[in-house]
Amino acid sequence: MALTLDRRQPLHFIGVGGIGMSALAGILAQRGFNVSGSDPKDQAVLTQLRQQGVRIFRQQTASTIAAIRSGISTSPMVVISSAVPESNPELAAARQAGLRICHRADILAALINAQPSIAVAGSHGKTTTSTLIATLLAATHNDPTAVIGGIVPAFGSNGRHGDGRLLVAEADESDGSLVKFKAALGVLTNLELDHTDHYPNLDALIATMQRFSRQCQQLLINHDCAVLREHFQAQHRWSIRQSDGVCFAALPRESRGDGTSADFYEHGQLVGRLAVPLAGAHNLSNVTAAVAACRLEGVSFAELQQAVAQLKAPGRRFDYRGTWQQRLVVDDYAHHPSEVAATLAMARLMVSSGRSPLPLPPQRLLAVFQPHRYSRTAEFLEGFATALSVADAVLVAPLYSAGEAPIPGISSEALAAAIHAHNPALPVQVAASNDELTALVACESRAGDLVLAMGAGDINGLWERLGRWQASDDALPLLAA
Repeated sequence: MALTLDRRQPLHFIGVGGIGMSALAGILAQRGFNVSGSDPKDQAVLTQLRQQGVRIFRQQTASTIAAIRSGISTSPMVVISSAVPESNPELAAARQAGLRICHRADILAALINAQPSIAVAGSHGKTTTSTLIATLLAATHNDPTAVIGGIVPAFGSNGRHGDGRLLVAEADESDGSLVKFKAALGVLTNLELDHTDHYPNLDALIATMQRFSRQCQQLLINHDCAVLREHFQAQHRWSIRQSDGVCFAALPRESRGDGTSADFYEHGQLVGRLAVPLAGAHNLSNVTAAVAACRLEGVSFAELQQAVAQLKAPGRRFDYRGTWQQRLVVDDYAHHPSEVAATLAMARLMVSSGRSPLPLPPQRLLAVFQPHRYSRTAEFLEGFATALSVADAVLVAPLYSAGEAPIPGISSEALAAAIHAHNPALPVQVAASNDELTALVACESRAGDLVLAMGAGDINGLWERLGRWQASDDALPLLAA
């Protein structure tokens, strides 16, 4: 049975600082719900949640459950995510007290199903595309509510409560919970096998996504994705390769390291020119989807044309962190071979064109990659090796297990060996720890390098670690030129 939210029932989020949980907690607090949450990590988002009226506990213990039950007549509902293990003492106390436990996906479904919503799903680009849709709607005075899996630059947050009629949500397929969503418009960016810890094969993933799509009132899909073309029926399609046979298209006229100029078509008719300030074909596709979704909601092209020129990508999507000793340090969430390939292609365009959004023109590309999950690394070892081989040098960070048990023969060293087999001339090194990785980056990089850190684990701390790094007497040897 679908969950219906009642303002009389308090809500408590275990792990409220998580990227998916914090957005929901903040929106519900702004909508007048009694919201609390626990998280032991010291994060800026907790300060923001407090400002929005969320009661924060820093300990996840049985005493927290006792505290949230004290002095109220209605038992609170406890919200968890897939990241909360059954061994969590706070969760155990909630179960012992007989409190209702629900998954964050149930809360998101309740919000999506309660108002006209745009839900963005797909293997890659869903955070960026949902960010762009929400940003364009806000810029064109449509005041959306947004629940995104990344920080939206225009909002300074991953969640936004709006008074407009629309809600924009990122629909995560990783655990299959998106089948609970009933959106007015479903957007599918692309589809290929991932999350092999949950899906045994591509057919299983397709079946889940088909179930999600059937529950959407309308469906907008990427015509350039062969899997979507073959397995999904949709009222609306977009493309960046052709204008015939699709509802929306953006055909590039000039591709540079700092953006793309493209002609926008609707039903084969040229509507106007878009100046997209995000580089790369994948970003052009994301922007096309966002503009198409807004056009289906009745937003004028003239308004969108102005708003597109000001777009920014969400946090951790080619996120420039700063310049360290004339090295440009960029953080990116890419953790699938297709994402790594797209990110490196965009970076290579910046190097080759001499144009980029960075403060200095990058001269060389140093890829710093952290494998994420043993299962994903095993499934895509050769794909990662192929994608990374286009860099000028590669540093492989310690594998981030995300709680998975090791798989024999799968490691950062195995990935480095696969990269070397694919491109023997490419300098590749493996770090045994994050501290060693920092030293490698400091010693191996050159002035003018674009240091591109990629992965879904703790690789995003590289910038801060570089700031604390000091050379030692036994500095590591430089890679070959």
